[in-house]
Amino acid sequence: MSRIGTMDDDRGNTKYSYSEEETSLGCCGCLLFAFSCFLILMFFPFSLCICMKMVQEYERAVIFRLGRIKAGGAQGPGMFFIVPCIDDIQKVDLRTKTFNIPPQEILSKDTVTVTVDAVIYASIFDPVLSVCNVTNAMFATTLLSATTLRNVLGTRTMAEMLQDREVIAASMQQMLDEATNQWGIRVERVEIKDVRLPKMLQRAMAAEAEAARDAKAKVLAAEGEQMASRALKEAADIISSSPTALQLRYLQTLSSVAAERESTILFPIPIDLMKGMGKGGALRTTM
Repeated sequence: MSRIGTMDDDRGNTKYSYSEEETSLGCCGCLLFAFSCFLILMFFPFSLCICMKMVQEYERAVIFRLGRIKAGGAQGPGMFFIVPCIDDIQKVDLRTKTFNIPPQEILSKDTVTVTVDAVIYASIFDPVLSVCNVTNAMFATTLLSATTLRNVLGTRTMAEMLQDREVIAASMQQMLDEATNQWGIRVERVEIKDVRLPKMLQRAMAAEAEAARDAKAKVLAAEGEQMASRALKEAADIISSSPTALQLRYLQTLSSVAAERESTILFPIPIDLMKGMGKGGALRTTM
């Protein structure tokens, strides 16, 4: 009969492992087994209701016969038989379970207190180890996850917590998977949901960000003024090179003003032009 034996690891901790040693039930065990078979035959077929068990596709049954793991390890999925009085079964769910790590207040490396929430996805890959090596596998994984989260984030600065979430999650997953491997649990994924900062720190960061945006806006406005002044200077240089261009620009401005609304425009006439017109009139009169 294959069973679960004990062995000591490098640290001196006792854990369970598979072995293929053939063991007997002993005298009392043989008597109980024979008595159970007699009861099954006596109350047949009603005894089938007790002897026949069934587990779902996502479940496995760990059978203890007189306190020892039955040969073959976990049973299922489907139907199987047990012997009343000497067999005890424990069903184990193999589906992935999701549980939240309680919010942890953590002091970062740069002495900033933050509150962190995380989610753990874990599943049982070995039903026998999860039953024999730990009392409550998922509860133990939850407590270990909270402790690991505090230990990992305690060595990070606040900026690293906000920017390197994926790296921190991968590091936590590796550490948890190594620790829970002897419990028959596989940590599939770790996600950091939220990193909450203190209210005072949030206000200080908001003020800093607002000041940075105002400074950037002033710099952009100054650069725009500088570019506009340069363009106006180039235009003035071009217009000043020809007096006719200045007059054309003046007429264009008057045209645009007159097109917007009805108004009276005073158009100054150069005195030199009036003198020329006066001389022409006097000549015509003499002739």
